[in-house]
Amino acid sequence: MSQTIKKFIKTNGVALLLSFSLPVIIMVISYYLVGIYPGSKTTLLASDAFTQYANFHASFNNVLHGKQNIFYTWSGSLGLNYWAFMAYYLNGIFTPLVGLFDNIHMPDALYFLTLLKFGASGLAFWIFAHHTFKIRQWATIGLSVSYALMAYAVGYSEVIMWLDTFMYLPLIILGIHRLMDQHKPTLLFISYLFLFLSNFYMAFIVGVFSFMYFMVRMLTDVKNYKKKIIPYLFTSLLAGGASMITILPTIFDLSNNGEGLSTINKVLTKDTGPWDFVAKSLVGVYDTSKYESMPFIYIGLIPLMFCIFYFLTKKIPLKNKLLFGSLLMVLIASVYIYPLNLFWHGLHSPNMFLFRFSFLFSFMIILLAGYGLEVFEKEDFDQLLNGTLGIVGIFILFILVSNKKRYGIITTNSLIITVGLLIGYLVFWFIYHRNVKVAKWLPILFVLMMTGEAFVNSKVMIEGIRDDWGYPTRKRYDEFYPEIKNLVDQTNKANDTLFRLENLDPVSLDDSFNYGYSGVTMFSSIRNRHSSAYVNALGFRSLGSNLQVQYRNNTLLMDALVGIKYNIAKTDPSKFGFTKIATEGAYSLYENRFALPLGITTDDGIYETGAVSNQTELFNYLANTEGELFSFDEPKVADLENVIVTDEGNNIISYGEEIPNKPKKVTWLVTIPAHSQGYLSLVPASFNNKLERGAAIKVTVNGNSQSNRVMDYGQYYSIGYSEKATSIKVTATFTGSQKMTLFKPDVVFLNTQRFEKTVKQIQDKGVKFQTSGRKAKADISLAQDQVVLTTIPYDKGWKAYIDGKKVDIPTFKDAFLAIPVPAGKHSLELAFLPQGFLIGAVLFVLCLLVFIGYSLRLTRNKQLK
Repeated sequence: MSQTIKKFIKTNGVALLLSFSLPVIIMVISYYLVGIYPGSKTTLLASDAFTQYANFHASFNNVLHGKQNIFYTWSGSLGLNYWAFMAYYLNGIFTPLVGLFDNIHMPDALYFLTLLKFGASGLAFWIFAHHTFKIRQWATIGLSVSYALMAYAVGYSEVIMWLDTFMYLPLIILGIHRLMDQHKPTLLFISYLFLFLSNFYMAFIVGVFSFMYFMVRMLTDVKNYKKKIIPYLFTSLLAGGASMITILPTIFDLSNNGEGLSTINKVLTKDTGPWDFVAKSLVGVYDTSKYESMPFIYIGLIPLMFCIFYFLTKKIPLKNKLLFGSLLMVLIASVYIYPLNLFWHGLHSPNMFLFRFSFLFSFMIILLAGYGLEVFEKEDFDQLLNGTLGIVGIFILFILVSNKKRYGIITTNSLIITVGLLIGYLVFWFIYHRNVKVAKWLPILFVLMMTGEAFVNSKVMIEGIRDDWGYPTRKRYDEFYPEIKNLVDQTNKANDTLFRLENLDPVSLDDSFNYGYSGVTMFSSIRNRHSSAYVNALGFRSLGSNLQVQYRNNTLLMDALVGIKYNIAKTDPSKFGFTKIATEGAYSLYENRFALPLGITTDDGIYETGAVSNQTELFNYLANTEGELFSFDEPKVADLENVIVTDEGNNIISYGEEIPNKPKKVTWLVTIPAHSQGYLSLVPASFNNKLERGAAIKVTVNGNSQSNRVMDYGQYYSIGYSEKATSIKVTATFTGSQKMTLFKPDVVFLNTQRFEKTVKQIQDKGVKFQTSGRKAKADISLAQDQVVLTTIPYDKGWKAYIDGKKVDIPTFKDAFLAIPVPAGKHSLELAFLPQGFLIGAVLFVLCLLVFIGYSLRLTRNKQLK
């Protein structure tokens, strides 16, 4: 076997190297031209939103170094099922390489991982093409570069966890071929398994497609291939069964925690056009990866030319053309027919990055092109010419008659480059089969042309991402990293029980994953929606599908209830009970003396429907008190600058601008009563107003400012704490929209004396838990039966044990763990194991053993024959 491998590498080593390295080199140059390279001032995180990927990989680095449990993380929004989280974000085969980097250098780690995945995709396609098509080595290299750098892969490259898919897809299809033609299932089993384990979302898309592909290929030769249906299904089911170690817990997590399916309310997909596939087949076309985009289907002009030739030549059986053409038509129809579109997305409407299955169309184009290349000979040049002229004609017709409003992104340069390359490729094929003297040099030119084409397109894609999302500066990510990290480390050293911390001037919404602290704020596609919905009711904004939870702009009550023991901030937050205890550079650490522990004892009335629906009710219930903690007043307008104030009725006020594109400023005069924490309450009248979606508010008090996007953060803008009655001016500056519509602003005052008295009553009922990995333990002594309410998000993976005996966990609003505990002294233990993990682990071992036995039996039968 080793001699066979050595011979293979010796024969094909250069091709293997080029198939891997050329995509990497092109991406390196393309990134370099926009200022991205190791140590550069710019990162490839593609906007602050994608800093989450760096933070998530930093959390996996913490796992590798024993600082983070593999099943549960206390970092994500009070606590999160990390096993399901990894199944979407972190299970790629290359992810462990982040262990070679410090967290501060995670942008560079993602840079290298991205390049590695592009190279691996090219290499995987070369292996597929080498074993599938009888074509020249240089043509295989050219196709591999085209595949690795297809527009979908480059245009969606910021979503790094999807890139693994393009490495596995050609290996899965090759595995299907080997099973059907040679009765060898091993490659299919391994490729399926690794894909299913790496990313359940993309695995669904590829899994459906590969089944359709198998059925289509089987129908090309029913007589011989129908016997392979059972082996294919058996191998696929075994791979799927083995992958249940990650997929089953993820399915339980998504279904239990409020993830719903989108409704089918229309037949046709909105924001699509009849020329979308034509427009996106031109070289260098990037529209957007946000909303109203066209599908990314470009994979190169040579694949397009020979795919058309595949359907023109008579050397390909008509049945094959009809079958594979039907599969192509299904993929095209899936863009325009909404139910099909939704099906490919797992019946869950995508949030930007539309048509996530469109890479399958690209793959089919290059696959059929390979078969076209395989049968092409010099006498077929006229058919290739006719097909290519047809492509040119369609491109020109598109430019002449298409809707300029939708297709205005198509530049003259793009058309000229596309037509020029098509002519150049035609000249190449004409000369290659007719001029023997120069033919031996032409393959080098061919590879250079395809590589150059891929470079031009990739550069445009990356520039499009830059213009669409923006590549943030490295300074944004790591400028304050040492300072924040040092302050977080101080808090960890000073505490032996779980506490929570929030940064008021964060780098991103997922800083807690990177720095290793427990917080509230999070942005993630994998989240506990029940928990997020309840904390939204308690004031931490988390709207819609709860993709994000925001800590900022809430009150001291919630700081106490969820155990926010520390704030990190650049300026004094002026919050009652918070005292500065350390400073590192621009940041300071503030400790909250009113933070409550992880658990609080209460009675079973907490379970009643309708009880404790807001933070005041919950606070009073836990303290066994009544009465209001807050008082309200209407601020007096002291000054207006570039503002037209309109009373819209129903207690709604709009602030329009007098001079366009200039900030609108409203200044109020507010008197804060003695012993009060003041808040300015600003609530959008509609969270669905697209015109105001990007609006921002900067609230300034005594020279200190806090800026927020009004739709994303909570409503309570702190205006400070005062021991004595104090009059202050509060200025709100509105930017980002021509008009800002709010419910009539008011000011809210928390009586700090009453608050302190109430919170101390709750502190007396506190239960301190020792947390370690996926477990939390506490010793409790109760005079009567009680309920221990925790701020650990409820998840069916949690199990509770009192004195070692398992007990039920009733749901508290499906949001937090709340465990009834009888009177007396007890040891309470909470342990998390993802629901379905044990079943999945058994299936993993069982299916693996069955497949090994099946494979050995096939080998033995072959030897006997």
